[in-house]
Amino acid sequence: MSAQHSHSNYPKLHNAMWPGLVGKGSPGAEPGIDLDTMLDLTAKAEVDGIRFDGVDLFLCDPHVSIDIGDDGLKRLADKVRSRGFVIGSVVAPVWPPTGGGSAMGNEEERKLFVGQVRKACRIARKLHELGVRPYGVVRIDSACGVADWATNPEANQKKIAETFSEACNVAEDCGERLAAEGEICWGGMHSWKRMVELLQRVDRPRTLGFQADMAHTLLYVLGYNAPEDAILPPDWDWSDPRRLNEAMNTLTSALRPWTIDFHVAQNDATVHGSGTHDKTGHHCLPNDPNGKLNIVHHAGYWLHGADGRLTKAIRHICWDGCMFPNAVMMQPATWNDILRVMIAVRDAHGWREEAQSAVQAAAPPAEIKTRKVAKPLIAKRRKAVRRKPVKKATRKPARKAKSKPVRAKLSVKATRRKTKTVRKAPSKRVTARKKAKRRK
Repeated sequence: MSAQHSHSNYPKLHNAMWPGLVGKGSPGAEPGIDLDTMLDLTAKAEVDGIRFDGVDLFLCDPHVSIDIGDDGLKRLADKVRSRGFVIGSVVAPVWPPTGGGSAMGNEEERKLFVGQVRKACRIARKLHELGVRPYGVVRIDSACGVADWATNPEANQKKIAETFSEACNVAEDCGERLAAEGEICWGGMHSWKRMVELLQRVDRPRTLGFQADMAHTLLYVLGYNAPEDAILPPDWDWSDPRRLNEAMNTLTSALRPWTIDFHVAQNDATVHGSGTHDKTGHHCLPNDPNGKLNIVHHAGYWLHGADGRLTKAIRHICWDGCMFPNAVMMQPATWNDILRVMIAVRDAHGWREEAQSAVQAAAPPAEIKTRKVAKPLIAKRRKAVRRKPVKKATRKPARKAKSKPVRAKLSVKATRRKTKTVRKAPSKRVTARKKAKRRK
């Protein structure tokens, strides 16, 4: 690693795989780019000896089928691991064309929505158990348009919140977390105020959080699709960075406490769409001369708290290059430029932790189980230690040993007494002679 970089190893650096599919493959659009090609393009990127750490996946054909079986997941894990990567966040295909349904739709549509979340959480959990997914979330959105939502904002927002709450139940059963994508094209999530309101309605902060994408949230600031919630007017003077910084501070103060997933991106303050994908924040290359964000500086608003300290809530950051032309995506220089700015973000806002393998990081349930079993074992050992002084087995022999010499002395004395009492009395002749001598 070059000396010009920090020694930070967090947050990890990921590349999104779905730009190979989003806005592509439909009539009139460019063809999609297969998963193997996207993985290889990412694996070849290198700047000063530093590479991407992992990838985020789109759980949709032709990349990864939402109905993939366990054997297929093992092959997927091996495919990703063979490139030196881990998997982070995964996107649940909750939209009607991919088998899902509108989160504010009828009962059947909402059931389809939750069903897709259930399948995505199963996949995410299995990848975790296979040791290839140490962190990350399952991403969702409302799967409905802004115009449809606007026909009855209150009722529709309530339905979306109820659907998201059901999805939270499913995620909790799998031990997963959901992140709602803040993007202007999704009804009920199309403005920063509506996004905060939706998160508050669901009120499941441990399960449902916010995914911030810098290209989309810039349009939150400008009030696209929700002029009433604009922080800056669309025609303001971009030469004044102070006002943009103030607007970013307002935005992130409201959404940062909910943020659990983060995309680094650039935007030229316009919207863009291709294929069947609605117009949303225009993802630009990091060095695009029309880009309005100072990527490294403005990423800090999401990664630092109000007190200026790193929150460390984001374990990995991901680059989202949705709807880039295929010709741009197939150039190795594209991914080197992207990796370079990702490294710069980590240099400025990263931290260091002791290295551990993906398998170690991906096994919290086993660790929890081990701790639960260990407690009673420790208690038994302590009880055993307390009993040892109480046991008399070791003292009894000691007492017997001490008593033996005492008994021996007593027997000697008793023998002496017995000897004195056994002595015979002097004869009468001897006594008479003694008396005669005394008279003389």
